[in-house]
Amino acid sequence: MNPVEGVRQAGQSLWLDYISRGLIRSGGLKRLIEQSGITGLTSNPTIFERAIDETNDYSDALERLAATQLDARSVYESLSVEDVRDACDLLKPVHENTGGADGYASIEVSPCLAHDSKGTVDEATRLWREIGRPNLMVKIPATNEGIPAIADSLARGININVTLIFSMRQYDAVVNAFLDGIGRADNPLQLASVASVFVSRVDTAVDRELEKIGTPAALALRGRAAIANARLIYRRFREIFTSSRFAALHDRGIRPQRVLWGSTGTKNPAYRDLMYVEDLVAPETINTLPPATLRALEDHGRIRGATAAEGWTEAESALQGIRGVGVNFEALLDKLESDGVASFSRSLEKLLKTIDHKRSIAAH
Repeated sequence: MNPVEGVRQAGQSLWLDYISRGLIRSGGLKRLIEQSGITGLTSNPTIFERAIDETNDYSDALERLAATQLDARSVYESLSVEDVRDACDLLKPVHENTGGADGYASIEVSPCLAHDSKGTVDEATRLWREIGRPNLMVKIPATNEGIPAIADSLARGININVTLIFSMRQYDAVVNAFLDGIGRADNPLQLASVASVFVSRVDTAVDRELEKIGTPAALALRGRAAIANARLIYRRFREIFTSSRFAALHDRGIRPQRVLWGSTGTKNPAYRDLMYVEDLVAPETINTLPPATLRALEDHGRIRGATAAEGWTEAESALQGIRGVGVNFEALLDKLESDGVASFSRSLEKLLKTIDHKRSIAAH
């Protein structure tokens, strides 16, 4: 079976973890939607920074904007809003054909607002109105300050993609915010939300600690933390959204907050390139793939069914083993959250410098 079709039959959606003006305007994104089974798209400051820095796709727009008095941040927002709006339009048939269950493009609030609840809600509201598409999702990080912003934004009728989730603690807080928000929304039947759980970064961080410990027992646990953590979060998703707590909402037609696997490109060359794809297939989930990972899936992917809906006992054992050899797993996940916010902030700073540099070249 075609591996993409195998993923679809298992109940999982594939989104693209990439955006660029060239991809959109060349027809590349349309082909990925029509031929490669892509049903959504995610973006963040790091992705936009690479697209603007490494291509000439934005030269005309930067030349046009060079004549304005806009600062670099406003230029970035203008470019990203236009790209994400165009992506929403290309995904509109998917959104309509699935009755609003799929077909979303995401844009992220500024990482500078990660610890500002009110500022996050204000920016999410502004982006929602400015892009003006029902298949937009606004990304908000699952920081302590982001949690109430998620609930308040959903209550305002904004679709939310919750990002930078690493731990079960965060996931539980995100689900509670989702249930709070849709409970206060005027039209919850129109709302959609996903909880983006980051995967490969967990193995990178845990493996580093296991190698510092260096015992045979510790080294034998390398490469097992991320998938185990993700599978147990999926188990929690199943527990919550098949429970009596959600039953009344489900009967009204309210959709569950699907789990999305993010950061699924393999960073360690010693690991299988598709381990975070093939081992995390499950109904009502999404895997958002960088272009290289999507190509690998199409080329040599082997889909074995709903692999994230099994192996939960082994997942618990793996995490117990990691804790048992001396890794403070929960503290490590908390650090990954703060590091993720800092990384996106650095990407934004670099992006703004890139825009100023390219706009200066365009002006001359």
